[in-house]
Amino acid sequence: MKTLISSIFILCLFFTNLIYSQEVDNKLKYLGQAPPTTGPEIFAPNLISTQEESEFGSVFNQQATEFYYGVDVNGKSEIRFTKLEGNTWSMPRTLLSHPKYSVNDPFLSPDEKRLYFISERTVDGLQAKEDYDIWYIERNNSEWNLEMINAGPFINSDKSEYYISFTLTGDMYFASNREAKNERQHDFNIYVSRNINGAFQPSKLLGNTINTNAYEADVFIDPNEEYLIFCAIRKEGYGQGDLYISFKNKEGSWSKAQNMGGLINTPNHELCPFVSKDGKYFFFTSNQDIYWVDSKIIQTFKPTQNNH
Repeated sequence: MKTLISSIFILCLFFTNLIYSQEVDNKLKYLGQAPPTTGPEIFAPNLISTQEESEFGSVFNQQATEFYYGVDVNGKSEIRFTKLEGNTWSMPRTLLSHPKYSVNDPFLSPDEKRLYFISERTVDGLQAKEDYDIWYIERNNSEWNLEMINAGPFINSDKSEYYISFTLTGDMYFASNREAKNERQHDFNIYVSRNINGAFQPSKLLGNTINTNAYEADVFIDPNEEYLIFCAIRKEGYGQGDLYISFKNKEGSWSKAQNMGGLINTPNHELCPFVSKDGKYFFFTSNQDIYWVDSKIIQTFKPTQNNH
């Protein structure tokens, strides 16, 4: 009887400790920040989002224990990161930078073995060029090998490619001005490159419910491809650039993109959307800081079945 009671006590203690450790882990996620409540809030003020610098383009890993983001430093951008080490987050430090060219727009591959980003470096890495390509580095166990690898001709062109995000199957969504006329080089559109057996396929332009003759870029694709969020500059917008959202309907087509409204968009420039891997939080950049908000706001824009 004593043995049975002891066994039950040990089991209870085990599960109590397990539950407690999970609670501690949840509190430590997202840099230990208190979740946003009523609306968008600056993420990690004075630690990530600072008054001295311009921060943009952020991504967490699946466990929300690693955070990567871009920072503008004297006209050149670099990628910084912080990670949870034990029960403490490391101080943000530089992962990728160069005195001659910028690196920014970090995004992890679905298996998190690669960190993708953009840079205007040449292939030999010796200098900058006039347009941005998509590159990546690979993870070696727990550390990053900092050798930059070009994503290849099915992704990159002789024009610029911006901002990367992935579906669960590895399809890459990104923006490019490859079809822009010479006098309108700021007219970006959104493309997708399907991933078949680990290889990217020739990129395809999304349709006119997403793209226009103006600017569409900084696309975040829901991993299950249920919706996408992107930055666009349009006459009906709130300011310099607004965030828009589109949902995929039953026929597999994208609904007409709609402005995400005044709770998200302002007279400033909203860009760099990202939804955390657990689906809880929506991150974006506004007025040179990173913001986050409860992702429930996304479903409020979902069209009815009869409204595609």
